[in-house]
Amino acid sequence: MTTAISTVGTHDIDPARFRQSLGHYASGLTVVTTLIDNELIGFTCQSFYSVSTEPPLISICVKASSFSLPKIRQAKRFAVNILSAEQAAISDIFAQRGADKWQGIDWTPSPSNCPIISGSLHWLDCELYAEHAAGDHLIVIGKVTAMNDSLTGSKCPLLYYRGQYRQLRDEGLVV
Repeated sequence: MTTAISTVGTHDIDPARFRQSLGHYASGLTVVTTLIDNELIGFTCQSFYSVSTEPPLISICVKASSFSLPKIRQAKRFAVNILSAEQAAISDIFAQRGADKWQGIDWTPSPSNCPIISGSLHWLDCELYAEHAAGDHLIVIGKVTAMNDSLTGSKCPLLYYRGQYRQLRDEGLVV
């Protein structure tokens, strides 16, 4: 049996509809942080993934017009804080532009002095490795230089699916 698949050409793709389509892919949430000239920098990043194990590389996608990106370039380092299910409010705070994001946020310095947000599920300390232009975003590659020693725990990750925060439970995804 053959079924017809509806398609649209590239010139017909509405950005809002495209974003809605991508929302059908569940992803974890992170806060990317750095510290430069005593200024704390951080932003929520949904687009995070592994690239290589030899060498250990990860990637984040950052809007080219981001306030944080030039700071990360200047610092040449950043940390990826993988958020736990209990940190939806932190994700919201760091998703804002121009706000005092760090007020009331408990953090400790990573080995490279990047902020590690307390309560995060896991963290990776990275040095800036490469950048690649991709439309209105940049693909930023980080070489992992240190990470959280604890690989086990009872916390679940904070997930984002179809425009809402979601959580895992022992019995599966909570909708």
